Amino acid sequence: MRMQLRPIAVGIVSLGLAAALTACGEAGGGGGSSDGDGKGGGEGKESGTIGLLLPENSTTRYESFDRPSIEGKIAELCPDCKVQYNNANEDTALQKQQFDAMLTQGVDVIILDAVDSASTASWVEEAAAQDVPVVAYDRLAEGDVAAYVSYDNFEVGRLQGQALIEALGDDAEGAGVVMINGSPTDPNAAMFKAGAHEVLHGVVDIVYESDVDGWDAALANEDVTGAVESLGGDAIDAVYSANDGMAAGIITALHAANLHDLVVGGQDAELAGLQRIIAGEQTFTIYKALVPQGELTAEVAVRVLRGEDFSDLTPDAIDSPTTEGVPSALLTPVTVTVENINDTVIADEFYTPEAICTRDYADACAAAGIG
Repeated sequence: MRMQLRPIAVGIVSLGLAAALTACGEAGGGGGSSDGDGKGGGEGKESGTIGLLLPENSTTRYESFDRPSIEGKIAELCPDCKVQYNNANEDTALQKQQFDAMLTQGVDVIILDAVDSASTASWVEEAAAQDVPVVAYDRLAEGDVAAYVSYDNFEVGRLQGQALIEALGDDAEGAGVVMINGSPTDPNAAMFKAGAHEVLHGVVDIVYESDVDGWDAALANEDVTGAVESLGGDAIDAVYSANDGMAAGIITALHAANLHDLVVGGQDAELAGLQRIIAGEQTFTIYKALVPQGELTAEVAVRVLRGEDFSDLTPDAIDSPTTEGVPSALLTPVTVTVENINDTVIADEFYTPEAICTRDYADACAAAGIG
């Protein structure tokens, strides 16, 4: 996949991006559908219905961060707009039914975070036939989507690889690493995997690797249990986990095998992952500020609805297997360890110290200076 990147810097205080987003203002002379170049075409609308399709609810992020940030920003920018929401619970067939229902019910724009991006080209084509543009969110849906908003997912993988090597320190050369990658239907998982391999190749020894359907923590647990049984605990020095949800299952498997001091990295900066980092069970995570990402997507969708130029919001370009040069915003992720939790997720008010430092973690938080 070819990418042309001009990343939007999120850095330490990523809410700065959210503050920088401007209101939509009056509609221009265009319309609700976009021709894919960041400019509207057709007849613009001052209000309408925006469909929001999210992929799963097995992790806390979508209901706690993605949905409220998108819906809240749409309400701010377009008070007369309605949002029609569905969550597919990691079921591609269900998401297709939800997508079709939105078309039948006459939504004007669809924000789509696909369960299986490879299946969406025909969906997007069906929507285009009804003059309903699709904005791809978080995962790059195939088909001629109007825009794509996500993080630089290759960079996520590179940061994961770098953090793992740094945590191994002088023992990194030739260290035995188990790689537990994300779902093969999620293009982000493939990018995380590629970025991590780019950094890890030639430094560590990948002794076991698997792709986990549905990002399922129980399956990740089974894979690591099998790896330990076949390789022996002495052959494993670190485990790469593509996200924090699977890291929970991985750490349970390691502890069951009496392996407590291995490097384990994740991604998503989930609350439970941050608590494991403070407790010394997980080594790092990757923080992607979800509120700015959601708010930026909402503004793109409202501009698409109104037929306004959104090219200033999508300065990057990315190719999918079906479409070249999709107007994109690719934000910059940040590595989080126990040393910089205060300066990242807490400084951004992603989580409060009180949310992280519950009774079970109060002593560890105090020792780490969290709060």
